Amino acid sequence: MNRGVTMLLIDTKMLPFQATAFVPGEKDFVTLDSQSMIGKWNIFFFYPADFTYVCPTELEDLADYHDELKSMGVDVYAVSTDSHFCHKAWHDSSEAVGKINYTMISDNTFQISKNFGVLRENEGRSERGTFIVDPDGVIKSMEISCEGIGRDASSLVRKVKAAQYVREHPDEVCPAKWEEGEETLAPSLDLVGRI
Repeated sequence: MNRGVTMLLIDTKMLPFQATAFVPGEKDFVTLDSQSMIGKWNIFFFYPADFTYVCPTELEDLADYHDELKSMGVDVYAVSTDSHFCHKAWHDSSEAVGKINYTMISDNTFQISKNFGVLRENEGRSERGTFIVDPDGVIKSMEISCEGIGRDASSLVRKVKAAQYVREHPDEVCPAKWEEGEETLAPSLDLVGRI
């Protein structure tokens, strides 16, 4: 079986895009482009489709952490291949999705999903993919899972904190299960074989 070529996106710049989005509270739809996102931390939270089963539970969970992420200087973008009209209709009709106050991007041209390597070409839908992008537009973390496995926003918050810490302290790394305020490691030959 030929699985094609998989490109690792870690430490690569996100590719340019432009899209229309629904932003709760705005009076009209907005046009976004990747260039305007440079200078801030960004989370791209891809999901398969509006009006589905697991997706609203994930988006609601992420909404519960949105204020904390905003306080950390992070913008959150939920992305699916549904239209911006569909995003608004879902937001207006679902109690869970109605809690969202972050931006919902329409990737109905499939460009963003292709850029991040999560497009199901034969279906025109995205896989569940989460990407943390630093202020330089560089992808620092990615997680992709199958449609039946929902994500945990608390874990995502921890990863963002670790990514921000490592950016501010380039000579340190965060060990497994690291939480803000805990000890980090300073990679050196002295640590080899001692951990």
